[in-house]
Amino acid sequence: MKKLINAVDAVVREQLMGMAAAHPELKVRIEPHYITRADSPVMGKVALVSGGGSGHEPMHGGLVGKGMLDGACPGEIFTSPTPDQMYECGQAVDGGAGVLFLVKNYTGDVLNFETAVELLHGDGVKVGFALIDDDVAVKDSLYTAGRRGVATTVLCEKLVGAAAEAGYDLARCEALARRINNQSRTIGVATHACTVPAAGKPSFTLTDNEMEFGVGIHGEPGIARRPFTNLDTLVGDMFNELADNTPYGRTLRHWDRASGCWQEEHTFIEPFNKGDRVIALVNSLGGTPISELYGVYGRLATLCEEAGIHLVRNLIGPYCTSLDMTGISITLLKVDDELMTLWDAPVHTPALRRGC
Repeated sequence: MKKLINAVDAVVREQLMGMAAAHPELKVRIEPHYITRADSPVMGKVALVSGGGSGHEPMHGGLVGKGMLDGACPGEIFTSPTPDQMYECGQAVDGGAGVLFLVKNYTGDVLNFETAVELLHGDGVKVGFALIDDDVAVKDSLYTAGRRGVATTVLCEKLVGAAAEAGYDLARCEALARRINNQSRTIGVATHACTVPAAGKPSFTLTDNEMEFGVGIHGEPGIARRPFTNLDTLVGDMFNELADNTPYGRTLRHWDRASGCWQEEHTFIEPFNKGDRVIALVNSLGGTPISELYGVYGRLATLCEEAGIHLVRNLIGPYCTSLDMTGISITLLKVDDELMTLWDAPVHTPALRRGC
């Protein structure tokens, strides 16, 4: 293993210290780990907080800033952050309008964020909870009950972040996040595994002509291990999975502020139809160069045009990574005029800057 690290048990700490040195517009807390905007708390604005295991950068810490997150809680590599991180981060960013947690659907993340919700509620903080479960590859996996939460999280952080800046209240931000989750789908593919520092070797092995189709962002298995042929075939297979309109319903928990307890809600992932407008995220899982991502986007644009789906905005690059994994994910999010306006709003973070 050749990695630019000193010691396995110091990886996240040293990277956070480097982030603090590089970005004075952020506040980086080392113990417990969390990152906030330097101007936090922003009084009267809903504060957005997300987090998860490190190794997916720039998600989430690189997306803290005006127009996106107010705070992020990084765990150790591929390990959920702890409730005390989330609780203290929530306290630090609360400006009186409430705190909304955006949570990827992994068992550890969900349990720990739920605990933080209850602790903040006990302190009298208005708090909300929105789950992201956009991965269409598999239901139930090594880390989850239900579908995994992946790159839609980036889009949700941008859109709900813009809504919070525009003055949406907590209930409206929370409802928006749930709607974004229901209108988006993601699938990922790997051609080479990542190497987790603590393991010191790739998390799985593929032969030269193999790919893991439907891979998770921690290297979890997908739909199948398939032969790799070429770009057009691969993107076509991914698009077919994304465009599959087979109804998919699931039961998600949400926090009811009035009763101070968890409730369940049955929702559906919305189908894509001819004439829909979509935002596309073509994402590198860490080791795939931008040049190849543009090849993927070109083929995706053709397939969308043939299906009568209108690509109105895009985001291309490494945003939801898996350390050094070679591979890609594609996310499609159905949008309307409201979401278009929020997407075009200014944003200023280490990883995404536009209009500021």
